[in-house]
Amino acid sequence: MSASAMTAKTSQMPVHLQLCGLSKTYPGQDVPAVDRVSLDVEKGKLLALLGPSGCGKTTTLRIIAGLIEPSAGEVVVDGKDMTELPVHKRGMGMVFQSYALFPHLDVAHNVAFGLEMRRVKSEERRRRVQEALDMVQLGHLAPRRVKELSGGQQQRVALARALVVQPAVLLLDEPLSNLDAKLREAMRLEIRAIVHRVGVTTVFVTHDQDEALSMADQIVVMNGGRVEQVGKPEDIYEHPASTFVADFIGRANLLPGRIVGIEPDAVLVEVAGVGQIHVSRRGSEFRTGQDVTLLVRPHRLDVQMRQMGPGVGRLRGRIEAHSYTGEMLAYTIAVGNHQIEVETLTGFGDSHAVGAEVDITWRPDDARILVDS
Repeated sequence: MSASAMTAKTSQMPVHLQLCGLSKTYPGQDVPAVDRVSLDVEKGKLLALLGPSGCGKTTTLRIIAGLIEPSAGEVVVDGKDMTELPVHKRGMGMVFQSYALFPHLDVAHNVAFGLEMRRVKSEERRRRVQEALDMVQLGHLAPRRVKELSGGQQQRVALARALVVQPAVLLLDEPLSNLDAKLREAMRLEIRAIVHRVGVTTVFVTHDQDEALSMADQIVVMNGGRVEQVGKPEDIYEHPASTFVADFIGRANLLPGRIVGIEPDAVLVEVAGVGQIHVSRRGSEFRTGQDVTLLVRPHRLDVQMRQMGPGVGRLRGRIEAHSYTGEMLAYTIAVGNHQIEVETLTGFGDSHAVGAEVDITWRPDDARILVDS
């Protein structure tokens, strides 16, 4: 793999990987683990399969890899149907959650394993191994045994081993779950940079929303084997398609309510035990009497001791708990029969004591109405 080939990127981004109606029902199970999943992934993009345990994300990844046979549907790469091909003929690289490195081999031989299986000549094999290790900044550790490496270094060896075979698609199964929090954050940026530099289409599985938001070009939120929403990270976070997505991605205050009035630029939502709340109207068609869920993110709220003027949403409540995390002050505030979570940056405004009566305020544009089908 030459340096130019490793960094080449096309000016166009055609669909490279297609999942067409993938389903998987295991023997003895009535409910499918994966239920009619269809996705398009552009060439060179990172796509995250995100969701809680048991949502079907790992099964989907393993179907793509050829490790699990689907009950229905197709896996298409660059226009070619891969569904019936065995694992070794799909041209894919995979990094497992456990890394699956060989402890008795040194770093260079671990990375070279896939090339040896493909009978790549020794001279080219050495060149490609060194190039892959340099890419993950481990070229100087080629002779070291993997058991002597840190967790982060082992993760990069596994990544180099997957990339050295020049895969058509790179698959990552919870690649950062074995790392501590600080190293995990650093590796998110490193993996994203490497994948974009190489230009390889990548699908990775995670249950960590922060990981998906910071790494992915596109996120697929899964629930119960189905796709809940597909979109860019900012779209998934700012415009969730359902209460499940809103609750799973980031922290959320979700208040069930009913529309009691519709104005040209606002919707009036009645929340039981709270009262009526004005919400900016956006695009969707609403009707009076419709059951909805009101979404307001905790960091979009503020806590005030004084009453605020018109044009600002507000609720009156009592502080029941607060915590300090260094960067943030987090409050739990009772409003009627609801618990509202508020997060504010430290150093901006006063801290408020438990038991204080306060106004929770927000801009009308920061509240959203969700309508589940």
